[in-house]
Amino acid sequence: MTQHKHEDRNQNREAQGYHPLGPLPSDCPDRPTAKGETGNPSRALIKYAHSAQILTQLNSGQLFVVDSRRRCGLIVYKRFHAEFVGPGAAVGGIFDIECQQTIPVGDLVLLYPESYEERQKAFAIRRHWIRLMEQLTVQPVSLHRTQMLLTQFQHYFDRETVIRLPDEAIARLVGVLPQTVRTIRRLEKKSPVKVAAV
Repeated sequence: MTQHKHEDRNQNREAQGYHPLGPLPSDCPDRPTAKGETGNPSRALIKYAHSAQILTQLNSGQLFVVDSRRRCGLIVYKRFHAEFVGPGAAVGGIFDIECQQTIPVGDLVLLYPESYEERQKAFAIRRHWIRLMEQLTVQPVSLHRTQMLLTQFQHYFDRETVIRLPDEAIARLVGVLPQTVRTIRRLEKKSPVKVAAV
């Protein structure tokens, strides 16, 4: 019964435009592609790609846009940290030359921006995602900001998708040690309600 109530609550939040990571720009829909909906397949460049393929493309300086009609994203490793590139955001180009690793999140599709306006919009959305992530990292307690990120990702994607993300990737996103992420995940398995309230 509790699980059904939780699912109903999440469905109501989505229907009302709720977004746990903050408000998305109006031109970046907060919804996955509906069944049977293809969007604009002629623009699709990479779908379900291996991270090595994406890394090669980014290091070449190619600019892409994360498909805004899918619940997906890309974690990009820089030298000392990582950035999450969410739906609608630009990835590659001047942003991500010399990135070290990439981790697709969810049903990732990358597109070519077709016009100057699309590129500018994608740049603005990339800055938007950077600001949203910064709001999580201002929390001074490392355990708290780690839990905040995991909770928000589980709201936006799903629990199984987040579980598959490496500890190091989460750690780099919020500036903590991988051991901190492992601690939170271990506690969550034992007492998910208590940890979520931290």
